[in-house]
Amino acid sequence: MIRSAGWRMALLVAMMLGGCQRQAANDATTVNPAAYDAFYLWPGVHPDKTLQPKTVYLLDGEVRRGGLSRLERLRMGVPRLSGKTVWLVVRADRLDWNETTYAAIFDDLNRWREAGNRVAGLQIDFDAATRGIDTYETFLRDLRQRLPRSWGLSITGLMDWSAHGDPQALAGLARIIDEVVIQTYQGRTTIAGYEDYFRRMDGFPIPFRVAIVEGGQWVAPSMLARQPQFRGYVVFLLSPARSAE
Repeated sequence: MIRSAGWRMALLVAMMLGGCQRQAANDATTVNPAAYDAFYLWPGVHPDKTLQPKTVYLLDGEVRRGGLSRLERLRMGVPRLSGKTVWLVVRADRLDWNETTYAAIFDDLNRWREAGNRVAGLQIDFDAATRGIDTYETFLRDLRQRLPRSWGLSITGLMDWSAHGDPQALAGLARIIDEVVIQTYQGRTTIAGYEDYFRRMDGFPIPFRVAIVEGGQWVAPSMLARQPQFRGYVVFLLSPARSAE
């Protein structure tokens, strides 16, 4: 009788633990683009016809290391996305831009708008280290002075900014940029432990969106709903091209 009761208790505990593990697995939700309306679209990747994007971030080109600074265009032709808000994205590996680089980017902004797109402005995709935010601020302040006020200025940001970013440096950025899109993934995978970073975002001074990756695992941190600067999500699409712009 004692052995039987002990066996039943062990079985009950195992069942409870198994249930908890299944619940934890079920709490992690796979990112389905159909549930969102803002997307990152790199060249060769387009939204499925079933999606209804309101805002799109389109990679135009890169400013790469090596040689003279210049914009390496990656997108063929000018996009035409009527009825949608469009951000022109430039990936940067360096910040020592010359006048030719600025001119090429500003020319693309104008050409995209003249093609009938509702262009919100320019986004810089640059992995600025948390300890280097002040240097990045200097570059962005100069860019903001060059960029006509009709264009917004957006940047990408690392989650570590929220945990270890200097409040004074972040406040300086808040006076320059219109938004920061915080990246929660590396490659095709959501970065583990992202919840801890967002718990430390009370008082974050910059309007921000959260970038999540298609097919990644995501559970919205509860604090986001209470964060006054939170502006929603952007999904980084990975699907192959299925329709033309």
